[in-house]
Amino acid sequence: MADSASTAAPAVVVNKGELFTSYDVEAFEVPSQREEAWRFTPFRRLHGLHDGTATPTGTTTVESTGATDGVTVETVGRDDARLGKAGVPFDRVSAQAYSSFETATIVTIANEAQVADPVFLTVNGPGVDQTAYSHIQVHAGAFSKSVVVIDQRGSGVIGENVEIIADDSAHLTVVNVHEWEDDATHVATHHLSLGRDAALKHFAVSLGGHTVRISPHVQYTAPGGDAELWGLYFADGGQHLEQRLLVDHAQPNCRSHVVYKGALQGDASGDKRKEAHTVWIGDVLIRPAAEGTDTYELNRNLVLTDNARADSVPNLEIETGEIIGAGHASATGRFDDEQLFYLQARGIPEDVARRLVVRGFFGEVLAKISVPELRERLEAAIEAELESAGA
Repeated sequence: MADSASTAAPAVVVNKGELFTSYDVEAFEVPSQREEAWRFTPFRRLHGLHDGTATPTGTTTVESTGATDGVTVETVGRDDARLGKAGVPFDRVSAQAYSSFETATIVTIANEAQVADPVFLTVNGPGVDQTAYSHIQVHAGAFSKSVVVIDQRGSGVIGENVEIIADDSAHLTVVNVHEWEDDATHVATHHLSLGRDAALKHFAVSLGGHTVRISPHVQYTAPGGDAELWGLYFADGGQHLEQRLLVDHAQPNCRSHVVYKGALQGDASGDKRKEAHTVWIGDVLIRPAAEGTDTYELNRNLVLTDNARADSVPNLEIETGEIIGAGHASATGRFDDEQLFYLQARGIPEDVARRLVVRGFFGEVLAKISVPELRERLEAAIEAELESAGA
């Protein structure tokens, strides 16, 4: 494992990509909501993950299925030299997770391997009232092609780092599904690293848990990288689901495409403690050297009931004019009355029409998931969410 990158935070942040990084927990101050990176996060729900009081009392367990020729799944110790290759922690929770996990899971796809079937990792939480720290690395070798599903479930408090590495000309898809139990708190940083001409598709699907905060950070290590980030989240009353992305274009002729869609349904009682709350922050930085960049990010939120709040903040920072294109869009609203009228005018009852609108809303993201059995499972989970609210 690499040594600490630094021992003191810099005085001035030049841009969003100039993040202070370190493996040393104490190099970071305890965060507060005065900081932009944490202003939406309810600290009282983190059970001490952010301030050092969350002592590990359990462990996560990882089960793998679908591994075949060209794929290796290993459990390794903290001293494995491969760990940390994708990126260094840039906040206190990530550093705490990095310094506290006992063993890590590494999935390696061999160079030039063409893996036909998806590899599944099922991650189980440590249990009710237990705290654990986790580390997973998915490394796709040069010219390989593969799909890896990280399926997370169970109970507990979990701090985590996930490394996703696509070497030169690799084609890698990673689907991360969060179907935690209602008590779970999960704070994770995803370090995404793309080599020359690598293509990486990253899916973040958040359907369960009490508090879930996921922070994907995309870095290009050579020209020609192509990153697609797809997200789907559905928040019920009392849930806080937060997605905070940073795509750092530091190499020329790279592409990024970001689409996240969320639905919210709060508790009808109006109790603020049962508010459904989602947060999406999309930061894209185009550095001076990143000529030929093509980037776009989109966030859409569908509010199904009262007592629901969606915060959506797209940010685009451009330091060179020599780009192909850059744009962003964000919108939050209720049902489209015209769509409902159209369906009802054709004899479809209102409750069924509402379900059809929600399914269509999520359809763009679900259609991109290339694992049929997983896509069908997620469609059923969304249907169950709608049934629970009587939408």
